[in-house]
Amino acid sequence: MKLFFLLVTAVFFSAYPARGDVFTFRADRMTGGRTSGKEITVLDGNAEVRSDNILLRADRIELQGEDNQFIDCSGNVWGWEEEKDIYFQTDRMRYDRKLKVARLEGNSSLEDKKNELVAKGRFIEYDDEAEVTVFQISVRLFKDDMVCRSEYAVYRRVEKLLDLSGFPVVYKKSDEFRADRIRVDLDTDDVTMEGSVSGAIKD
Repeated sequence: MKLFFLLVTAVFFSAYPARGDVFTFRADRMTGGRTSGKEITVLDGNAEVRSDNILLRADRIELQGEDNQFIDCSGNVWGWEEEKDIYFQTDRMRYDRKLKVARLEGNSSLEDKKNELVAKGRFIEYDDEAEVTVFQISVRLFKDDMVCRSEYAVYRRVEKLLDLSGFPVVYKKSDEFRADRIRVDLDTDDVTMEGSVSGAIKD
């Protein structure tokens, strides 16, 4: 009976809403404590958390800080930003609920269904409020018949602009564009290039 009481108490505090947000979770197993300054809850096995219009699933999820501010996911991480219809997958993700910033590490991908963009990289930082995403290391982006590659990219979702640097190259159908810096207008598919510009256009 005592063990059951402790488990129910832990669930109650972990599910407590922060700043008016509905916060729910589930998993095969749960451990943790709510000592002031050491707030942490660990969800193991088929873990799932829903908060701030974001649904997260992973093999393991850690909830840390006051009001579960930090969410640390690892192992087969999958997420969905419901309001903007953005999906992402990664090896590990850390989400700050206060700043609404997510950092994805490892083999990571992000899909913006509204703008029909799919992007992959080894590190992705997604700012939900500013709607700006930074991609780093082995970046690949796909939209319709266009493929972009670079080592660094910034995606401004509202403006529908994509800035590429670090040996960027853009393939549009059979055409190829290279430069030090490339900007792609995702609304019109226009490409603007600066520095050491080169390319190949086929009739």
